[in-house]
Amino acid sequence: MNSPIKKNIFVYLALMTSGLQTLCAQDGTNAYTFLNLPTSTLSYGLGGVNISSISDDINASDRNPGLLGPEIDMQLGVNYMRYIGDSNFAGVKFGRRAGEHSAWAAGIQYFGYGEIKGTDINGVHTGEFSPKDLLVSATYAHDINARWRGGATIKYVYSSYDSFTAMALATDIGVNYYNPDSDFSFSAMVANLGGQIKRFNEKYDRLPVDLRVGFSKGIGSLPIAISVTAWNLTKWHLPYYHTGDGSGNDNGGIKDSFTSNLFRHLVFAADFTPNDSFHFGIGYNYKTRTDMSTYKRSLLSGFSACMGLSVRNFGIGVAFAQPHTGATTFMINLSTKLYEF
Repeated sequence: MNSPIKKNIFVYLALMTSGLQTLCAQDGTNAYTFLNLPTSTLSYGLGGVNISSISDDINASDRNPGLLGPEIDMQLGVNYMRYIGDSNFAGVKFGRRAGEHSAWAAGIQYFGYGEIKGTDINGVHTGEFSPKDLLVSATYAHDINARWRGGATIKYVYSSYDSFTAMALATDIGVNYYNPDSDFSFSAMVANLGGQIKRFNEKYDRLPVDLRVGFSKGIGSLPIAISVTAWNLTKWHLPYYHTGDGSGNDNGGIKDSFTSNLFRHLVFAADFTPNDSFHFGIGYNYKTRTDMSTYKRSLLSGFSACMGLSVRNFGIGVAFAQPHTGATTFMINLSTKLYEF
C-alpha cells in the first residue's frame, strides 16, 4: 500500500476517532432517534442497521456512505415506509458518478407521525397538530484503492412539533473494504455525529451518535451471504426490563447480564442472491426483541425480512417487520437508471 493510500485511510479513521471522543464526553438522553431508521429495504430487512452488504442500488447506501460508488450513476431512488401507529415516512435520493472513482448523492426524507391532540397546561384541548421531521442529505464517496472506499454524509434536520421548531446538523463517516474474490465485506462508521443549531426551548437535545462495525461474508459457492453488525459500541451496558415467565420464581426485573449486553449489541442477517436480479434477506435484532418484552411482542419480534427484484433499468424492494402484535411495519423502495430512458 503506497503512502497516499495510507494517508487517505488514516484520514477517515482519524475522523471516526474524533467523533467517538466527542460522543464519550456526552451524557444524558438522545433525541432525533428517527435518524437511526433505515430508508432502504435491504437495510431494514437485514436487521435495521446493516452497514456492510454490497449493492448497486442507490437506496442501499443509506446506512453507510462508504458503500456509495460510481456504479450508482444517474440512479433515482424513492422510498416509503408505513411505520408504527399513523407514522408514514417517505423520501427520494439521486446519485451521480464523479469521475472513475468517486460518486455523490443528494436526498430528502420526510418523517410524519400522524395527528396528535394538543392541550394547554390546564389540559384544555387546543386542537390537533401533526409533528414532523425533515432530513436533507448530501453524500460524497471515493475509492481509496481497489478494495477500500470511504465516504461522508452531511445531514440537515428540521423538526416541527406544534408551535415548536428546531434544527440540527449531523454527519455520517464510513469506510468499506470489499474483496470480491473471497466475497468478504467489512465496514466501520460513525453515525449521526453533530448537534442542534436551534433548540426547541432551553433544553439541548443530543443526537444519537453511534460507532458501528460489521461484516458480510459469502458462504463458499452458495448464493448466500451472512452478516454480523455491532452497534451502540460507545457503551457496554444496555439493560432492559423483562416481565418474567409468569411463574412465582421469575417475576421479572432489570436484566443486565454479560450475555444480554453482548447480544443487544449484535444484529445477525442472511441474504440469498441466486442471480443479479433477485435477492431475499432475513435479519434478527435481539435488542428490538428485548425492548418489546414489556409489551405484547409476537413470535416475529426482532425478525425482519426483505426481497428485491430488478428488471432492466427498474428495481423494486419490499421489507417487513413486526416489533410487537400491534405494530406491523412495511417498506417499499423503487429505483431506476435515468440514463437508460
